Amino acid sequence: MKKNVSSRYFLAAIFSITTIIASAQNVFKVTTGAVIKTTGGVVITLQDMNLDNDGTISQAPGEGVFRFSGTQDNTISGTSAPLFDVLEIAKTGSAKTSLQRFINVGSGINFISGLINLNNNNLFLQPAALLNSESEISRIIGVNGGYIEITKTLNVPSSANPGNLGAIISSSQNLGSTIIRRGHTSQINGSGIGSSIFRYYDILPLNNTALNATLQFKYFDAELNGFNENTIVLWKSTNNTTWTQQGFTSRDATSNYVEKTGIADFSRWTLSSVNNPLPVQFILFNVKCESNKVVINWKTAQENNSSHFNIEQSTDGINWSVTGSVPAAGNSTDERSYSFIDNNPVQNSFYRIAECDINGRSQYTSILKVSCDFNDVLKVWPNPVSKMVFVNINTNSRSTAVIKVFDTNGALIKVQRTALLQGNNQVNMDMEKFPAGMYQLMIEWNNGQMKKTVQVIRQ
Repeated sequence: MKKNVSSRYFLAAIFSITTIIASAQNVFKVTTGAVIKTTGGVVITLQDMNLDNDGTISQAPGEGVFRFSGTQDNTISGTSAPLFDVLEIAKTGSAKTSLQRFINVGSGINFISGLINLNNNNLFLQPAALLNSESEISRIIGVNGGYIEITKTLNVPSSANPGNLGAIISSSQNLGSTIIRRGHTSQINGSGIGSSIFRYYDILPLNNTALNATLQFKYFDAELNGFNENTIVLWKSTNNTTWTQQGFTSRDATSNYVEKTGIADFSRWTLSSVNNPLPVQFILFNVKCESNKVVINWKTAQENNSSHFNIEQSTDGINWSVTGSVPAAGNSTDERSYSFIDNNPVQNSFYRIAECDINGRSQYTSILKVSCDFNDVLKVWPNPVSKMVFVNINTNSRSTAVIKVFDTNGALIKVQRTALLQGNNQVNMDMEKFPAGMYQLMIEWNNGQMKKTVQVIRQ
């Protein structure tokens, strides 16, 4: 039996049927005070929909599945942290579900297809929860921050893999209650130099001395960050700043792991190359807004066989495109400065510099986000308004503007869509019939890459 849910707002519900499919207005909204309670393993499928939870979602084991499906990217947001029994990702291709707040999972995450982007938020697994069928094409990502965490008691563990996070631990000792966190940012040292694969583990046992432990560090090929997996070794840091090379006991490029025995204590671990030999040592990377442009500066302390620098830009910190290129010095032991100007920036963008050497290898700086308030990109007037409000949008490309109006209770009362041409556009919205009061205008354009919320008073 299936039930189609077509309302954007939910006050309270108890579901005991087999499947619920929600596909209305792109948002499954749980309002403040509302409770979503499921029984009997019900499946709630959000097809191309965001989940916005201001109420209560708290599922016990066996009570149900929240499935995110469809072809579009979606988000999990809201003021309240949901507790899912089972979270299932069934997106098409590389479509992803991004976190805009931290979430909890009780029994597990099923990966069918698509990605979960931590997006600088955290995902907490209950002690019995597992990652199921995570793969190269369907997995957790998060190059701009955040981690997935589980806490388990590990007493004389033998090939224990808590949560299926991929940190496989053995020891002849009792570690006790152990926190394991997995993140996906490239690690650097205290000087901002160096890089690693896009995975690290924080392993934090209650007992952390004389462990004589073995760690098998699993990874995906998609996380290698340009490293040759036949040369990567384990690195360790006790302060997330200073790193020491730990080498390896065994590694397998087919099964995707590096293993180390005889470990006395745990902390943060990652994988990088031996001695981390880098053709370029970056000592500065800076991004700033200036006169409707983004100015990017970087410095190197030394260069060895460097060919050129690619300036890469991203709107989500995951998918990157080259926005410019600057020749490199080639070979240098002196400090050198470089600069690039992005004349067509996009608000809330991420930037990084890729150094490309003459052998075809690349290495990257850390990732910086820039939020510029470009002049005259958007203007809303008059404010206060009596009848008509005008929204001026200056854009570099054709797109559709979506203007959503919310009242003081947060209720969506109007949506207006208008096609934009390249250049300066004026969109008129009639507010004459609205009661006097305060309203929030949420304005999106450039396929959602540009967003701004403006408070307007109706007289």
